Amino acid sequence: MFSLKGDAHKVFLRLKRTLRNGDTIKEMQEYKEIEEIQTLYRSLDSSTLQLIHYRMIKEYNGSGIIPILVSSAPWLLLLFSKQLSTFLFKNGNWLWAGFCIVYLLGLAISVIIHFREKAWAAFHMEIIQDILKER
Repeated sequence: MFSLKGDAHKVFLRLKRTLRNGDTIKEMQEYKEIEEIQTLYRSLDSSTLQLIHYRMIKEYNGSGIIPILVSSAPWLLLLFSKQLSTFLFKNGNWLWAGFCIVYLLGLAISVIIHFREKAWAAFHMEIIQDILKER
């Protein structure tokens, strides 16, 4: 089902559909995965878990290559704008359209990957913090 309300609403809709079908939530693949992650983290001692948590904080807050690429690539293109426009618009060519499509597609994919990685890091950090609080 297509929805513009975001991933949290999609989770709600899947839960609702699962319960309506008479299935249990624990049978859903997404929640089996969460239980596997929790089981693994619970099997580790607190000091190791704290080290993993520190690493997850680094991953969550790390600037990484993708945000640098997103912020610096337009400046690089601006630097070479005259040469680039001469090459792309030469003789009525359609090279500019292909360039724009490839550039925007690469930009969109890299931003999506970056924020998905950040979301997974936050997810793991929450699980680790909950386990450490229980102890």
